[in-house]
Amino acid sequence: MEKEFDPKIVGFFCNWCTAAAADLAGTSRIQYPANVRPIRVMCSGSVDASYVIKALLEGADGVLIGGCHPNDCHYVNGNYKARRRVALLKSIFNTLDLDPDRVWLRWISASEGVRFAKVVRQMTDEIKEKGPNPMGKSTQT
Repeated sequence: MEKEFDPKIVGFFCNWCTAAAADLAGTSRIQYPANVRPIRVMCSGSVDASYVIKALLEGADGVLIGGCHPNDCHYVNGNYKARRRVALLKSIFNTLDLDPDRVWLRWISASEGVRFAKVVRQMTDEIKEKGPNPMGKSTQT
């Protein structure tokens, strides 16, 4: 019997918003899949494209970047920087015929524990449908 694919998702979460939402979801006992490996960063704007590419090459099936809502960034415009970087990265992925939908950028504030759980559920389900990341170590020979 073949084992069901269980995706690995690396999450880069803003310390001030998305990481706090993840904490809120946990303390509120909101159920969501345990597929995300969280990495707390001070700002979504500090997530370099090389971190995302490295995560995918090292075996992640998806990358979720969570930041503050527009006009609500602790560092004024870090989330706009993240948005530009992700848009550029997805454009490069399209050019190289790689799947840009394995990288998600979502605005999740500290009070949105329910939204955090919903986003993780949605991403896990979509990545399950796609199957293992063809760029990852586990699929290379």
